[in-house]
Amino acid sequence: MRDMLLQCAGASAIIVAVIHGILGETAVFARATISPERLRILLRLVWQAGTVAWIGCGGLLIAAPWMGSEPARHWTVATAVVVFGFAAGANALATRARHVGWVMLAGVVVLAAAGY
Repeated sequence: MRDMLLQCAGASAIIVAVIHGILGETAVFARATISPERLRILLRLVWQAGTVAWIGCGGLLIAAPWMGSEPARHWTVATAVVVFGFAAGANALATRARHVGWVMLAGVVVLAAAGY
């Protein structure tokens, strides 16, 4: 059961990351007026760096059940909980909890913590 919870957390993390990346490109940066152009490119790349990092954490959570080392599994899960927990808290604070993103990120935290 623990393994399945971690895999669900990983799959959820990847889904949240993909949604984050797509919405960033289609909703945020499509309407944003940022100049100079190289600053716009920098902000887009930083935004997508978070997307890539979340996908990586999701992949590690999916792989955690097959890690040969129990400490590696625990550190992987603990790191993902901190990363997604911080993102959920920051999202809730910045949007005054009116954005569904923090709920989705918190869901990843709950699943990962339950599979710990």
